[in-house]
Amino acid sequence: MFGTLGGPELFLIFVVALIVFGPRKLPEIGKSLGKMMGEFRRASNEFRSTIESEVEAEKIRESMRIEPPKVEPAGPASVASPSTEYPPGPEAEGASEPPAPEPAPTAPAEETVSRQPDNTPIEPR
Repeated sequence: MFGTLGGPELFLIFVVALIVFGPRKLPEIGKSLGKMMGEFRRASNEFRSTIESEVEAEKIRESMRIEPPKVEPAGPASVASPSTEYPPGPEAEGASEPPAPEPAPTAPAEETVSRQPDNTPIEPR
């Protein structure tokens, strides 16, 4: 319990403490020493449980971490850069602005056909 301290050593320590502190103070000192040891054990257990819970939380965070897939860089032949320039038209030689797109034709109102969600026409009744 006390390591290498045996019965005779503990008895000698008790006798010295009895002589130094006296018979009236010895129970109070033992009581306060017991309270201190209990508080120390409680604090050390709390500290240990806090450390263990943080380690477990870190393991969970590590397992939940999603790493982006590793993409190897492609060669210059397979990389297509998007072009925002318009090809020059025959009438726009030397012009700095691209030609305006033509508006899409619209259907007259009487030719409009209602369609179902699967894109089949609804026949009138």
